[in-house]
Formats: sequence, structure tokens, C-alpha cells
Amino acid sequence: MGRRLAATWVALLVALTAPAPASAQQEQGATLRIGLQQQFDTLNPFLGITLAATDVFRNIYPTLTTYRAEDFAVTPELAQRWDHSEDRLTWTFHLREGVRWSDGEPVTAHDAAYTFNRMMTDPAASTANGNFVENFAEVTAVDDRTLVIRTETPQATMLAIDAPIVPEHIWSRVPDVAAFPNDEMPIVGSGPFTVTEYRPGQYLTLRADEDFWRGPPQIDELQFVQFKNSDAAVQALRKGDVDVVRGLTPAQFDALAGEPNVEQVRGQGRRFYEIILNPGATNSEGAPIGTGHPALRDVRVRRAIDHAIDEQVLVDRVLGGYGQVGGGYLPPIFEDYHWSPPQRRAFDPALANRMLDEAGYPRGADGIRRTAAGEPLRFDFVLHGDESTDTQVGQFVEQWLRDIGIAVELQPISDNQLGDRTTAGDFDMVISGWSANPDPDYVLRLQTCAARPDPQGGGTPDTFLCDPVYDGLYAQQLGEFDPAARAELVARMQQRFYEQATGLILFYPNSLEAYRSDRFAGFDLQPAEDGVIVSQQGYWGYYGARPTQAAISGAGAPTTAPRRGRSAGRWC
Repeated sequence: MGRRLAATWVALLVALTAPAPASAQQEQGATLRIGLQQQFDTLNPFLGITLAATDVFRNIYPTLTTYRAEDFAVTPELAQRWDHSEDRLTWTFHLREGVRWSDGEPVTAHDAAYTFNRMMTDPAASTANGNFVENFAEVTAVDDRTLVIRTETPQATMLAIDAPIVPEHIWSRVPDVAAFPNDEMPIVGSGPFTVTEYRPGQYLTLRADEDFWRGPPQIDELQFVQFKNSDAAVQALRKGDVDVVRGLTPAQFDALAGEPNVEQVRGQGRRFYEIILNPGATNSEGAPIGTGHPALRDVRVRRAIDHAIDEQVLVDRVLGGYGQVGGGYLPPIFEDYHWSPPQRRAFDPALANRMLDEAGYPRGADGIRRTAAGEPLRFDFVLHGDESTDTQVGQFVEQWLRDIGIAVELQPISDNQLGDRTTAGDFDMVISGWSANPDPDYVLRLQTCAARPDPQGGGTPDTFLCDPVYDGLYAQQLGEFDPAARAELVARMQQRFYEQATGLILFYPNSLEAYRSDRFAGFDLQPAEDGVIVSQQGYWGYYGARPTQAAISGAGAPTTAPRRGRSAGRWC
């Protein structure tokens, strides 16, 4: 190997969350340390859906195509080129030669065919990315370099299949995908990095692949260091114990202005932030699940709640102006598909009160409305317990809903607990949000009947919307290859989603990041203008990180490290 791997670790994190550190002699080599405030839901690429997990998957597993750093344009990845039949039902992908898994085995079309067929036949394997293969009729590997996919109907997303491809020789030995943690180190992948060590709740270490087909990254190691909250992560950045921190609050971002050796990055985020109102969750067979309040099945109640929330106040007071008021399902960064309601449900408590009166929920003597059975109208509101944004939003919403006669109980819990409760329909109101892709199909599919969880497991629902009108539009856009016509269908879908009010899109937050300019001279942002470093649609930010001589020599790096050794082992 041309460069020696770094063995640096974060003293502050160890003091807060890890066992007593063992001293370690520092080796030379550039290590990029990312301060992370979100849990990895899993390292299993068939199951993982959190932003933290999918960010790692894009760095260790190949996909057929990816998105260019400059502008999100589709660009070849494992597939060098492709063609399709005249009826667009058969797609042939020609894979590049010389690509290998990190254990030395060649990456072939048989691996891709295995991956997609496993997703098509195993409900658990379709959990995270099943939407990509739902319309597949047959997937075959003609030879090592040729993959043929035949679809039931024309599918406009064939160049946006963002599902990680896994090595058949590893995963074919896994009988139960749902129970497989994928924690055997090193994890076998074929990206610019390979996962070599994982301690849940503490850190994840990736080693640069010197044999990566694009050429090796400019860094030797990539480390995701987990913190209990963003304050601890920011303190680590100030001290030089981590190199990049994302998910900064506006106050933290502003406080870093002028900080020595710290560079700020304000990106136009690809996330939307929403409140889900449980409309009566059901599974894929239509059977009721969860604990949602019956009042929320009434669209009038859901719309009244939206009228009681002042999104502009949230942008101003919670985001500090670093974001845009919500409306449509897709963020403004994807301008071809972004939609804004022509007649927005404006903040109007008086109208919200009238709507609740008409829906049959009169106020009691204590000011809280009553159901027909005389029970107080009370909703639980589930939040991410370690997110200050959630805390502030929850406090505002609690007061606004009390003003219209609805009692709210705030329930802060962990990321993974929130994900589990959301999928189970175990909530009245819950904070959610997803990072949209350049192709909107993935998040659009979350609102379809098909996204609901199976009785046996699997499924990635968002709001449990199951609406025939929305589903019909979804099917149309999936088969529409004319960009303008497809954009019109996507706009109609967003309008229908807005009308149903199962998910209230509060705002589109900017992505606020900061990095140590004494250790890194720059990063490839995505997109090039107003882009971000972390959690890209690809691996460009980490792959193209440009270390300074100080980072390469280890100057200024911590002099302690967590004990080495393999460990067993949602916010989008």
C-alpha cells in the first residue's frame, strides 16, 4: 500500500461515550473524521434507510449509475453504458471490466442480477429499496459483463436505480436478510472505501480502497464519530477532534463565523421536514395497525391542524432564516419537480377553530375539545429526543394546537425508536423527513398503498397515505419518459398529497456544515453551487476530500484512540 493508514481517534468522544482509551502511537496518513449525531439504523444495505446508513452504503457498494457532483446529472458508475429496446421494456446494462470486491473477487453482472432478484423474491430484502424492482419482470446476467432487466411496463427510473449492489458470494449464504446485521469486519464491498471497524453508538471506520477503479481517494481513512448531540460535535470541531460536522443549528452555525481554522458551508438542502398525522395506519393487506387517534382519520381535522401552524415563524425562529417555508413534497433544490401550492393553507387559528367545530369536536370547560364519547381531544407527538429542531418545533406546535383546543403530549425518543414506531403506526403525530433524490420516484412511492408494511415485515411507509387517485398518478409518472409531461404528473401528485394533509411539510432546511480548514483544503460539493459535503447522492465529498500537509502528517491530531478490536453488532 502506498500510504499508511491513520489510527487517530477522538478524545472528547471517548470521554463521553467510550470505554477508557488506550494510548496509540499515531501513524502518518490523512484521516477524515465526520462528527455524526444520528444513529446507524443498520449496516444491512437491504434494510438501512437512515441518512447515516445510506451515506455509508454509497461509499462501500456499487450502483449501476450515480449522480454527477456538479449538477445531479446521471452518470455511469458500475454500468459503463446501456441501451433499451424500442418498447422500453428491456434494458441492457454493459458493466465495466476490472472492478473487484474488496476481498479480491471480481464484480460481475451476476452480482447485480442476484441483488435485484433477491429484492424481487424476498420481502425483507425489499425493505429499503423495493420500489426500484417492483415493476421488474425478469433480471438476468447474460455473461459477466452484461445485465438484462425486463420490466412489466415502461419504467422511467431505469437510470436512477439507487439500490446498492451486493456480492453474491457473501449474501447467498445469508438465509434471513431481516436478521443479518452485516457486522463481520471488514465488510465486503466495492466502493472507494471499505468498512473495517464498528462500535455501535461510538464510531464507524472505513479504509480507503487503493484499488478502487476510479483511483484511490486522497485520504487513507474515513471515520464517522457519533455524538449524543450537536453541541458535543461542535465542541469536537473547535478542538480539532473531528474535521467535518453537519446538521448544525443556526445558532451553532452563526457562532462558528470567524472561528480560527473553521470554514462554514451553507448548502441548499435536499431534505423536507414534516409532521405526519396518522390517518388510520393499515398494513399491506388493509388491516388496521398502530395506535393512531380516530379523529385524525378526518381530513378536516388534519387540515385544521395545518391552519394552526405558522410555518414562517418556524423558519424564522427555529431555522434562523436558514431554510424555506414548506408546501410541496419535493425541495426547491430539485427545481424541475418542486411544486408550491397555488393556494396555501395559511396560518389562520380562527378558521382552524371553525373547522374543528364543524367536524364535531366542541370545547369543554377546560378549553380542550371533546370527542363524541366525551374524551379530551389529545394527541401524542413523537419527536427525535436528541434534535434541538424537533424540541423547538414541538414546543411551538404544542402551544398552537392548545390555542385551538387540542392537547398535545410531546414524546422525545431515540432515532431508532422513532423509526420503529413510525413503521408500526404507533403514533398520533410524529416528526419525519426524507432526503429526496434527483429522481423523485423513491420518495413519491413512500405515499403509495404499496409502501405500507407487510404483516411479516418489510415496507417503508411515510404517512400511510393509501389513496387511489395518488396511486394512479404514481403509476402514470413511472411510465412517462417525456420530462415535461412527467414533471406535470409529479406536480399533480404533490397537489393530491397536499390536499389529503397526511403529511404537513413544514420547511426545507438548509444544510449547515463546517470543516477544519487547517486539515482540509476543500471538498467536492454536490451540487457545485450551494452544495454540501456530507450525505450526497454519491461519494464525491469524501472521495475528493483534499487533505493539507498537516492532516497527512498527523499534526494536530488526537493522541489517544479507542481500543481496537471487532465489535458485534432513521432520520432521512
